Amino acid sequence: METYGMDSHEHATALACIVDAIPSTERSAHFSLLSHLFGTRVQAKVDVPNGSAFRFPPDAFGQLAEFVSRERLCCPFLAFEIRVLADHGPLWLHMTGPEGTREFLAAELPAASGVKLTLRKVVSEF
Repeated sequence: METYGMDSHEHATALACIVDAIPSTERSAHFSLLSHLFGTRVQAKVDVPNGSAFRFPPDAFGQLAEFVSRERLCCPFLAFEIRVLADHGPLWLHMTGPEGTREFLAAELPAASGVKLTLRKVVSEF
């Protein structure tokens, strides 16, 4: 398993959202996509150093890429990594940042908080 450390940029970035960074014409679609992904598509959530990782089905790649492209505008303190597993396996979205990021994600993505995966399965996918 790889270590997830923060780079110097993450240390300097405040844990604060910039709501109007997403153009007003795209905001509604972004929050609908967020609700869809983390309310119905997420299959698992795992705490990682400085954040959380979320498991999605293989066909969610386009939606995840769209989500990340907008979310990084309003939450510049977050680092994103989409992992695509071999053989059409599941996708993992890692979201990490400064101290407090995991708590921020739990508060902002409450539907995903109740989703868990067994440690054995996680180790085999990481």
